[in-house]
Amino acid sequence: MTEQRLQPGDVAPDFTLPDADGNPVSLSSFRGRRVIVYFYPAAMTPGCTKEAGGFRDNLDDLDAAGVTVLGISPDEPAKLAKFRDRDALTFPLLADPDTKVLQEYGAYGEKKLYGKTTIGVIRSTFIVDADGKIEKAFYNVKATGHVERILNELDV
Repeated sequence: MTEQRLQPGDVAPDFTLPDADGNPVSLSSFRGRRVIVYFYPAAMTPGCTKEAGGFRDNLDDLDAAGVTVLGISPDEPAKLAKFRDRDALTFPLLADPDTKVLQEYGAYGEKKLYGKTTIGVIRSTFIVDADGKIEKAFYNVKATGHVERILNELDV
């Protein structure tokens, strides 16, 4: 599996994925706004909960700055709905169970986990500009402190 890495200036691969309620959400529907597209391994896990909570807690500031947040994982919509409800997440969580979109963004592939090489989700975040191009790409991010880093990058 060749890993593609997106770079600033690349066109962000468009996608349409189901949200936690099964409704289709397309990246292209947010043209004119900046979008944070972040990929996380699994709903309801400690690191992913911390990262999602960070976005949730800063959503008002992001929204005021014209930034939309979309979280994507390989989880099925039913699990995303549980995660959303449990943690009062108010931004769309999208399901990519076949990992097609994860792969298009280079957010799925070989990674090190506890010293072993495994295949899975590479925690990654992308800032997509209002024209649908990659503004910033972050691969192999840590859940802790990551949202603060993104806020600094966006000057929010």
